[in-house]
Amino acid sequence: MNMLMIIGAMLGPMEIVLILLIVVLLFGGKKIPELMKGLGKGVKEFKTGMHDDVDEKDKKTN
Repeated sequence: MNMLMIIGAMLGPMEIVLILLIVVLLFGGKKIPELMKGLGKGVKEFKTGMHDDVDEKDKKTN
């Protein structure tokens, strides 16, 4: 989350709109929901992996 705040502080609203416009032009409107779905799955797996790693460390210390 901190990285998003840093990027948001560095980019103004016009830069963000320009980046989104370029993404739409490159991938098309139909492909974007598929990309976001894949990104969501990746984030979910990452969080699950982080949670599992913390659980394993707790088991080793007990």
